[in-house]
Amino acid sequence: MPPKTVMQTLDAAAQTYASQPALRWKTSSGRWAETSWKDYRAEIHRAAKGLIALGLEPAKGVSLIGFNCRQWMIGNIASIHAGGVPVGIYTTSSAEQCHYIASHSDSNIAIVENAEQLAKFLEIRERLPDLKAIVMMNGEHDDADVHSWSALLEKGDSLEQSALDERMSAQKPEDICTLIYTSGTTGNPKGVMLSHDNLSWTSASAASTMEIEEGAQFLSYLPLSHIAEQVVSMYVPMQIGGCSNFAESMEKLGDNLREIRPNVFLGVPRVWEKIQAKMMEAGAKNSGLKKKIAAWARGVGLKAAAAKERGEAPPLAYGLADKLVFSKVRERLGLDNSRLNVTSAAPIAKETLDFFASLGVLINEVYGMSECTGPATISTPDKFRVGWVGWALPGAEVKIDHDGEVCMRGRNVFKGYYKNPEATAEAIDAEGWLHSGDIGTQDGDLFKITDRKKDLIITAGGENIAPQVIEGKLKNIVWVSQAVVVGDRRKHLSALLTLDEDKFDEILKQSGSTAETLSEAAEDDKVRQWLFSSVQEVNGGLARVQQIKKITILPKDLSIEGGELTPTMKIKRRIIRDKYEAQIEAFYA
Repeated sequence: MPPKTVMQTLDAAAQTYASQPALRWKTSSGRWAETSWKDYRAEIHRAAKGLIALGLEPAKGVSLIGFNCRQWMIGNIASIHAGGVPVGIYTTSSAEQCHYIASHSDSNIAIVENAEQLAKFLEIRERLPDLKAIVMMNGEHDDADVHSWSALLEKGDSLEQSALDERMSAQKPEDICTLIYTSGTTGNPKGVMLSHDNLSWTSASAASTMEIEEGAQFLSYLPLSHIAEQVVSMYVPMQIGGCSNFAESMEKLGDNLREIRPNVFLGVPRVWEKIQAKMMEAGAKNSGLKKKIAAWARGVGLKAAAAKERGEAPPLAYGLADKLVFSKVRERLGLDNSRLNVTSAAPIAKETLDFFASLGVLINEVYGMSECTGPATISTPDKFRVGWVGWALPGAEVKIDHDGEVCMRGRNVFKGYYKNPEATAEAIDAEGWLHSGDIGTQDGDLFKITDRKKDLIITAGGENIAPQVIEGKLKNIVWVSQAVVVGDRRKHLSALLTLDEDKFDEILKQSGSTAETLSEAAEDDKVRQWLFSSVQEVNGGLARVQQIKKITILPKDLSIEGGELTPTMKIKRRIIRDKYEAQIEAFYA
């Protein structure tokens, strides 16, 4: 495929799918509104001219912060058209974190969702010498440097088209067109420089594997500052004339899923785990006969998934199980039209994949990172192995290096880290291989990720242990919300656990505790001993060196706000180690 700019990719979509819907969103009246590909492109051009009118200079940053909405997407692609470099900032970021990214990316403009996000930029603007204007996606403000969305478009209307044409024609496919900041699990976030070709080529390659039709529906709700969401909701639809529907909020995700019934659904492991917990809770309330039918169907579902993996027909009973159970489950979830259910961004427990497979919902793993524009490997309903992350993205290369590290090479590999040549040299070797920092194995053309190189626990006895596998099993204990395994250079493994607050009453009943709050339950020896018996069951399926010898229950769940999780729900091990140092030391005192 010849290299293309993002502008050329959008032009092709606007021409080919002109009157078909590109974006859909819920209005204040509760109705779904939509915009066509032709009108989407027209508004992008208006916004791009508006950004130039506000003083956006070529190659300068445009910081975007807000929940997924059409203004976020239009603002992002308009920034590229105007020669700027869009930079997504997670909505949970503090004013100081916003300052770091806006300053590091030399941002000329900030586009903010509402008054709450605006406040962060008003607090730091004196320290941002490059910042010329702030645009609000929703609402307005009387500050002279703050402009409403409609004011941005009006400014664009008063600028000649030739000013925009000049900015667009100056850009080449190999030029940097966006910065994706890493979630900073090990220090300050790094700016991943992605080119036009990185984005247009990777999204075309990914779309070619999806086997979805023109007009496919997508649900956009994961942070748009993350590359996975950008590829799936912004760039893949451009390749196939798909339509991105914006969820109203994380709280309304379940309702929106049922309303939109997407053809592709991407969930990070935490989203799938939460759906699983709710389904298990609902299943526990079933009557005797319903329970028996569900148990029988789940057995059939697992056999069917195993047969599909081998490329064989499902068992004869599958049709009946599908009619009685699976079709109803998919409909209740809003996944009855989904051709492809994807999990990505963090490791997922095999038990969770098996749980959904047993209910006729196949989840396919995709593996990658910001530095390779999202996907490095892909699995699909026709080619997968449960617990494996699939095969190399078509046209790109993946290999397992001599030390077990997963490496990638191809047109999806980034240009380097912005203003950080040392880190770039560490990441990309002389032969163009990107070193992922993940450890994996290969069987034929299939790949499996076993752990992060940095996360491997080496016990006092010299055993190399992957904590993520054990954590996945611990999180499958119905009462556990989060699990962190520790024990580096120690004589045994221990675990920090958090309780699922939705199960609080049941936890008290089962353990015999009289605690009145979650933090009291965490301190209660009765709860700890009762929970440890479930951990012992998990231990039964682990090698001796992998077994958890001691646990501590933390007083509250790990959270993004508490700094223990990244915005895509990955655990920040260093932060957790520092924050709970006293509890960890107590395991080995």
